[in-house]
Amino acid sequence: MASNSTCRAWHCLLALFLLASAAYGQLSPSFYARSCPTLQLIVRATMIKALLVERRMGASLLRLHFHDCFVQGCDGSILLDDVGSFVGEKTAAPNNNSVRGYEVIDEIKRNVELLCPGVVSCADIAALAARDGTFLLGGPSWAVPLGRRDSTTASLTEANADLPAPFLTLDGLVMAFDKKKLNPRDLTALSGAHTIGFSQCLNFRDHIYNGTNIDPAFATLRKRTCPAQPPNGDMNLAPFDVQTQLVFDNAYYRNLVAKRGLLNSDQVLFNGGSQDALVRQYIANPALFASDFVTAMIKMGNITPLTGTAGQIRRNCRVVNS
Repeated sequence: MASNSTCRAWHCLLALFLLASAAYGQLSPSFYARSCPTLQLIVRATMIKALLVERRMGASLLRLHFHDCFVQGCDGSILLDDVGSFVGEKTAAPNNNSVRGYEVIDEIKRNVELLCPGVVSCADIAALAARDGTFLLGGPSWAVPLGRRDSTTASLTEANADLPAPFLTLDGLVMAFDKKKLNPRDLTALSGAHTIGFSQCLNFRDHIYNGTNIDPAFATLRKRTCPAQPPNGDMNLAPFDVQTQLVFDNAYYRNLVAKRGLLNSDQVLFNGGSQDALVRQYIANPALFASDFVTAMIKMGNITPLTGTAGQIRRNCRVVNS
């Protein structure tokens, strides 16, 4: 009898542990399996529609998720508008007139709310949109851990301080990523997201005019649409990867070896430093890059999420619930 009682006690403790883990613990790809089983279909369908209108949106939403996670963790804080006395992150230097895709997140949220009202966070929608943007442009797919909740705060100061700047050295990048518990391998793999998308002239002007580790022909090409004197042409766009600018592949790393990295923070990954060997590995083995990218994306998506009863599930991704 005693052993049976002990057994039952252990079963009770295990059940309590599992319930606590579900409510307060780590993220899980099956978090919405019962509460919103059609979530991923809704996100994928809305993303397909968005990319049919503009393929670049896949890259934009991948970047939006990165900029969300690096400030306060992956909590949807980047989505909050400046309203009244509330100051969000959209006007931070790395985000202002640069981060885009907010309207697509709004559309996904509206579509999700129709079938699963008040259930799915904006932070999780941003994470799924980033995954689908990658996949729909030819990149890998992965099971996105879910269960994040939305912040009721934002930090303009942290956005200005913690988002890695395009002029950073390799040591500066390593420090910025280490602050978020991401290692140098994560840094080099996540930088491969620059195989898709575009950047503004103000981000690469100094590199193409003053950089010492750049192919002269590439610098000349970029100077055609990026005048030396700011603010002339500040917002002019150039693709990170000239050859396959909207295809998620490993061409980014081939560009680095050819000294055709668009940003200084790209080219420092291949400049006689600690990441040179890994860059060469990603060129030789695209599957390794894809695998490391997925690992790093999942790791980044786990930066201090709000779970359990922390935060809220916003009804409108742009404003805190009243």
